[in-house]
Amino acid sequence: MINIGIIGGSGYTAGELIRILMFHPNASLDFVYSTTNAGKPLHVAHHDLMGDIEMNFTDTVNSNVNVVFLCLGHGKSKSFLEQNQFASHTKIIDLGNDFRLTKDKEFDNKTFVYGLPELNKAAIKNAQFIANPGCFATAIQLALLPLAKAKILTTDVHINATTGSTGAGVSPSETTHFSWRSNNMSHYKAFEHQHLGEINQSVNQLQADYNNELIFVPNRGDFARGIFATLYTTIEENLEDVVAKYEAFYKDQPFVTITTTGINMKQVVQTNKCIISLMKKGNRLLITSVIDNLVKGASGQAIQNMNLMFGLDETKGLHLKPSGF
Repeated sequence: MINIGIIGGSGYTAGELIRILMFHPNASLDFVYSTTNAGKPLHVAHHDLMGDIEMNFTDTVNSNVNVVFLCLGHGKSKSFLEQNQFASHTKIIDLGNDFRLTKDKEFDNKTFVYGLPELNKAAIKNAQFIANPGCFATAIQLALLPLAKAKILTTDVHINATTGSTGAGVSPSETTHFSWRSNNMSHYKAFEHQHLGEINQSVNQLQADYNNELIFVPNRGDFARGIFATLYTTIEENLEDVVAKYEAFYKDQPFVTITTTGINMKQVVQTNKCIISLMKKGNRLLITSVIDNLVKGASGQAIQNMNLMFGLDETKGLHLKPSGF
């Protein structure tokens, strides 16, 4: 059994980790750390856990667990690790953005591996420290990496992606308030979203000479969870050849499915799946990528990484079914 600790236990990603780990055959949850809810039952913050798990939040850290998941706000993982030391054998999976970029991967004698399994599976298997990808970054990278691998990205890529309100975190704000978000839509951080750094980094890992723009407009949707991303770029090859490249790239990746039919978010919400649809008109390739921002875009992918790090089948505990209605 893998003995597990969760830091920052009150947020959405922590709640999703608990929901999945409860039914993971190799997982044993040791503690869930939250200074704001210490001593209270987990279901005080995560109402969906009522009746399923009898455990309280704690403000005490067991530094000897096998793996710890950091579910802190962006920029807070470094300060937490500076103040809390873990055993030399403890593996760390950070769901924040502190260590995702190459320039940030070295910290306190630790080297963090970028944890996109479809790109870095071999390195993840041998890693002790993982920087879990961002949610938008996951959906967009999975849509682009086969093209980069084939060295056929030659022009700008236009990206429009919409995420649910849980992507903004559990702390309420003006743009997550129901009366503002319901029956509404808006964009934010157009052309400068923080996930562009890691997306460009991964594309260049496979196609070093790609220096065109990824023109990204992120949107807020009036739903709770899921990401629906559409991308288009110019590709000279016919659709059948492009599909073949995607299928070859993902043939050993159990959570990615390629199709040429229309897709929707309900096919992936509550699961660790990514479905990618490919369509072509003239020389313009349309790529649609859908994921659950809290599962494949965060906690499910973190557990997938944990499975790889401990030598388990990467799908262990992640056979999750969506609800299509």
